[in-house]
Amino acid sequence: MTNDDIWWEPTVAGTEAEHLVGALDRLRTTFRWKADNLDAAGLNARVGASALTLGGLLKHLALTEQYTFTTKFGGEQLGPPWSTAPWDDDPDWEFTSAADDSPEQLYALWDNAVAESRSRLDAAIADGGLDQLAHRAWPDGRRPSLRRLVCDLIEEYGRHTGHADLLRESIDGVVGEDPPAGWHPVSHATA
Repeated sequence: MTNDDIWWEPTVAGTEAEHLVGALDRLRTTFRWKADNLDAAGLNARVGASALTLGGLLKHLALTEQYTFTTKFGGEQLGPPWSTAPWDDDPDWEFTSAADDSPEQLYALWDNAVAESRSRLDAAIADGGLDQLAHRAWPDGRRPSLRRLVCDLIEEYGRHTGHADLLRESIDGVVGEDPPAGWHPVSHATA
């Protein structure tokens, strides 16, 4: 087995930035594997009384990616679909509206959000490292560091990758901590 077979595996002995980004990318990859190659029924499947779906999680994490690096860190406003969503009428819009999106739309939304986030994060690390402060301040006026934003995103993915694990197992029995060696997403971004 080569490193190309397990491309998501973080470096064994790297810098702090390499380890944090590596941990984030490993969770992103595991989440994407859990959500991959499903039709609309699979993306809308639920477990028990929970309203969570893999489609809803794809859309929620796409929003979280973009909000973290575009708005919190960069100070820019989000574009569509986030800027046109009816947040006042439905604060959970990204979860509830996912049922109206095709699998191709959901995969493209997440894939493109992650690609943009990776680019923004790589540029930010190269430009000032993890100690630089985010544009958006917390309510008490403190501004979190880029390091804190990355750690928060790792936590968000940890939580939702666990949800995705349960959802996917209930759909077709797929289980496991990591994708199988050589795995790559079946459903690629089209936008």
